[in-house]
Amino acid sequence: MADWDDRTRQSFGSVPRAGGDVASRTTFDAGLRKYMLSIYNYMTSGVLLTGIVALVMAQTGLAYAMATSPLFIIVALAPLAIVLAMSFGAQKFGRGTLQAMFWGFAFLMGLSLSTIFLRYTGGSIAATFFATAGAFAGLSLFGYTTKKDLSGWGSFLVMGVIGILIAMVINIFLQSAALELAVSILGVLIFAGLTAYDTQRLKSDYQRLRGTSWEGKSIILGALSLYLDFINMFLFLLRFMGAARN
Repeated sequence: MADWDDRTRQSFGSVPRAGGDVASRTTFDAGLRKYMLSIYNYMTSGVLLTGIVALVMAQTGLAYAMATSPLFIIVALAPLAIVLAMSFGAQKFGRGTLQAMFWGFAFLMGLSLSTIFLRYTGGSIAATFFATAGAFAGLSLFGYTTKKDLSGWGSFLVMGVIGILIAMVINIFLQSAALELAVSILGVLIFAGLTAYDTQRLKSDYQRLRGTSWEGKSIILGALSLYLDFINMFLFLLRFMGAARN
């Protein structure tokens, strides 16, 4: 009888807890969707700002003027400096500062990427952009919905990025078409993997950071991560899909 009573009390007691768990889960899911939507909104807005700036620079002839100017190297390296500052200085920067740095980064990327219009036709750039957007959406959706733990991909993908950078530097001197092709293929695959990996990582970050002062900052930094995944996948795809100007 004692065992039966214990089980009865336990079963009656579990109902409110179950209801509380459902309510808590619903609140968590709503917060997660809002969090991820904010990241996607920032990332998409950043990509659009970059595209608009690059297009205006190309249409006005400023892209050619900048590409032939000694200042181009500064414009090309400035986005990297901002990324490093945001990554390593996030603890001391406020959310407003990180926002300003993100928009400044997207603007400078537009200046830097405007030179692709000097090399490729506008139609092939547009086609590559939309192909990248479709691939990014599918890969990010996979990262968001999959039950598979992708955390093991992280170190492998980072090593892949480092390997690509080294290979690209080496090929500056070798000028090997085969090496360039291999780098392009690996670049697409690695940043495709990073898109899924980063999406799942950001989803996991919400559970750890929600309700803290870091939640707002992580939205900006998360948008930066996905922006970099998108832009790099676009640039490597452009090597295949881009039609050279005559």
